[in-house]
Amino acid sequence: MDNKNYWSSLWLSLIIFVIFIFQQLISNFTDIFILDANIVLTRPWTLITAVFLHSNLVHLLYNLFGLALFGIILENIIGTKKLLRLFFIAGLAASLASLPFYDRVLGASGAIFGLIGMLAILRPRMVIWLYGMPMPMFIALMVWAAADIFGIFFPSGTANIAHLAGLAIGIIFGIINYKKYKENRPEKESIHIDEKNVKGWEKQF
Repeated sequence: MDNKNYWSSLWLSLIIFVIFIFQQLISNFTDIFILDANIVLTRPWTLITAVFLHSNLVHLLYNLFGLALFGIILENIIGTKKLLRLFFIAGLAASLASLPFYDRVLGASGAIFGLIGMLAILRPRMVIWLYGMPMPMFIALMVWAAADIFGIFFPSGTANIAHLAGLAIGIIFGIINYKKYKENRPEKESIHIDEKNVKGWEKQF
């Protein structure tokens, strides 16, 4: 594991929070960096910069919580370099997948779902709380995926396809790296009784 215990997900969270402050203070800041499908060819950098923007405080806090929580856990498994690589690739995939379906997109959800997807493959039995219920990470993954698939057919202003694209990238990363980072559960210790030792204990007691 490279650079274990480096808190890059917290640094990403801090950067996103500072950028949100800029969004509030500078009137046209969001418009400059948001992903707009109609002009993306002239502003390709927005495929990445849009990942760091958020529409409101609730949107921001949900994403910061997910990034900090799942990012810290995953980084301690795969290391800083791989976590950052996954974050940006999943975010880029989410942006690209959004282009045919949404006019304007912003938010780190797709990148965060990439982290969740990989973590669910590497630690499928890790229990988390979702909707007030404890469930294994792999089951939570299926619940999130089902919610986003449902959201495609019943739109609510959420870029569900971006979530699914990021999730797919995370799952692919998890499958590719599963052998290297899978959880090694210790086998139950077996007790071997030596006949000579038993006789010795009989004498002592």
